[in-house]
Amino acid sequence: MNITQLLFWILTVIAIGSALMVITSKNPVYSVLGLIITFFAISGHYILMNAQFLAIVNIIVYAGAIMVLFLFVIMLMNLSKATETLKNKWMQIVGAIAGGCLFLVLVAALRNTEVKKNLVEMGTGNIGLVKNLGHELFTTFVIPFEIASILFLSAMVGAVVIGKKE
Repeated sequence: MNITQLLFWILTVIAIGSALMVITSKNPVYSVLGLIITFFAISGHYILMNAQFLAIVNIIVYAGAIMVLFLFVIMLMNLSKATETLKNKWMQIVGAIAGGCLFLVLVAALRNTEVKKNLVEMGTGNIGLVKNLGHELFTTFVIPFEIASILFLSAMVGAVVIGKKE
């Protein structure tokens, strides 16, 4: 077992453990923190697959911005035990049946798939590198990139104009 496989299994255990923490935690703040750990572990997998851009975007966008938003929303909500509604037994049974049906559909969909060996070349190739993405973005796709830049600039100016007090 080399270091890449060892890192893969460590990141996998961390990702699965923190994902289980997300769905089993009673405290919603701990669930969000578990989700942040899951995103970091998935970013580690992206780095192992030589997709640095995806790893950085995953950390910045998901673990950074969206999780901060989740934490603010959860902390601003009043999640005390007194305001929690009583859960009906029938709703729990229906939820369990719906989850079981979803599991059966997933098993039926994945039953006849082939598992290919060596899908990812670890640490080799130039596919996920930021350098190659930048080269393609500023040579082949320079016109759509500039159009998107102008669109974002006009949206920011519009937001400032709408939000400006008179």
